[in-house]
Amino acid sequence: MRIVPSRNELNDKLPGIVMENQLSWDGDCGLPTYRLMEGRTPIQRLARLSEKLKVNIYVKRDDLTGLGMGGNKLRKLEILFGEAFSQKADTVITVGARQSNHARLTAAAAVKAGLQCELVLNRAVNRTDADYVDNGNTLLNDLLGIVVHDLPGASDVQQFANHRAEALRAEGRVVYVCPLGGSSPVGCLAYARCAWEIRVQQDEIGVTFDEIVVPNGSGGTHAGLVAGEVLLGGAPSRIRAHAVLSPVDRSHEITLEKANQTLRLVRPECEIAADDLNLSGDSLGSGYGIPTPGMVAAVRMLASTEGLFVDPVYGGKAFAGLLADIEAGRYRRDQNVLFLMTGGLPGLFAYREAFSASTQLG
Repeated sequence: MRIVPSRNELNDKLPGIVMENQLSWDGDCGLPTYRLMEGRTPIQRLARLSEKLKVNIYVKRDDLTGLGMGGNKLRKLEILFGEAFSQKADTVITVGARQSNHARLTAAAAVKAGLQCELVLNRAVNRTDADYVDNGNTLLNDLLGIVVHDLPGASDVQQFANHRAEALRAEGRVVYVCPLGGSSPVGCLAYARCAWEIRVQQDEIGVTFDEIVVPNGSGGTHAGLVAGEVLLGGAPSRIRAHAVLSPVDRSHEITLEKANQTLRLVRPECEIAADDLNLSGDSLGSGYGIPTPGMVAAVRMLASTEGLFVDPVYGGKAFAGLLADIEAGRYRRDQNVLFLMTGGLPGLFAYREAFSASTQLG
């Protein structure tokens, strides 16, 4: 890693942030922003689980972002919709799998903003049961009343979305195509901003987190937090991610590229190296959206110990990775670990079968 910007340079680049004796935060990163969140999300200590595991576990509640049943994608969508409005868009198109949380939140944000919305979703997860096909995010997308293009198998959703956007533009519409997971460099800036938010909250509660644990899907949340950590003068390896979408080598490649693209938006000379990323592929299992015994156990443990729910695709696998790391002795007794709860709760209702007492996972 090289080049950590100075305090004055950061103030010049990010006018909404002031660094004096302490960090302060007003939610402005100098980019057009459409407000979708009510403010900072809380950090909470999991007292019972911490006592059980002998590690201080905290959670950052990005599942409590409000709109559309909440989730981490709203941070990205605030900036992405700002970009869309700056282009005078009247229509937003985005892509994902059938149970995509990002797609559901993009649709909810579009409804709130008065924009037309189309979702291009494929059936990348080989599931045909009624819960997966028609419940969870699928039900919510229907309630939102937007257009859904249901593509078979692992169809190229991005290509379809681009062609659909061109067809709508030919009709006179102004279309903004939102990337998979909202994870463009501009979208990733939202989690660079979240890194600042976490630093402020650390100061307020008097706790320094030894690691911040996140799921790595499209890579944007991990990349943004890494970029923010670097801009704060910290170590990018403090962000510990667990791959849930792609094999670890591919996830690493995507995240490194996005982290450096995000850094260049603020400080063009700033760059991290490949070995700066802290990424595990041990919780992925046999693929994206496919349940694992570790995920089921992790979801059940958090629910039965703390009354909190994580989704089965992202948070469940990442929390399983955290529990495995604790069991393997990665953290010393009484270290402080922050787990980012990214939301996605509608997915639980699409995975009822995985949690059935009669289900046997291999």
